[in-house]
Amino acid sequence: MRTRTLTLSAVAGAALLAVAALPASASGTTAPRSAQEGSVSAAALLAKVTSCSQISNGKYRTDDETSATIPVCGKNGAVFWKADMDVDCDGQVTSKCNADTDPWFQDDTAFHQSDGRPLRADSLPYVVVPSSSSIWKYTSSGIKGGGVVAVVYNGKVEYAVVGDTGPTKIIGEASYATANALGIDPDPETGGADSGVTYILFKNSQVSPIESHSAAVSLGDSLARQFLAAN
Repeated sequence: MRTRTLTLSAVAGAALLAVAALPASASGTTAPRSAQEGSVSAAALLAKVTSCSQISNGKYRTDDETSATIPVCGKNGAVFWKADMDVDCDGQVTSKCNADTDPWFQDDTAFHQSDGRPLRADSLPYVVVPSSSSIWKYTSSGIKGGGVVAVVYNGKVEYAVVGDTGPTKIIGEASYATANALGIDPDPETGGADSGVTYILFKNSQVSPIESHSAAVSLGDSLARQFLAAN
């Protein structure tokens, strides 16, 4: 995961506005696979996360130069936060994710495929969690590599896995594939969303193999229905 600065976000602002007015195909990206994954709607999930019972010992920044305003919140069976989305292209080198397309590119991820290789950001929806610190230790909340995440944005639900870790003080990042599926510009340098993204991480869950998106959707849909019933 990279540490994106507010300056970069400001420079990219005009480009983001321009891309937002275009269909996905016009910006050179693949159109989202679906406006909705699973049987649970975005509205139903969001209705359960309107208030925050803060479990983190402090709050996170969304970028290096922003204030720390984002808490990690607890619910029955899950934790969640509401933030921006920076685009992570780390992992396997591909035509979309490499040192030329991404100034912050790293050829590894914290968690690996079943064959030992890093995850592939341009095809696997995954979410980045902050590395453990005095603010919050994700493992203490039952969150682990391969855990299921419901990412909600603009009326859409995308199921992802916990695939990478990032800076200890910054939150709000997901893979190229996650952004693309939600209709967010997936360009790792100029893309992303400034706000409005909700991340719901289901406790004690794990997709096996981690690289199976269909398994993430199946398990995620089941856990989402349990989440609605328990909250």
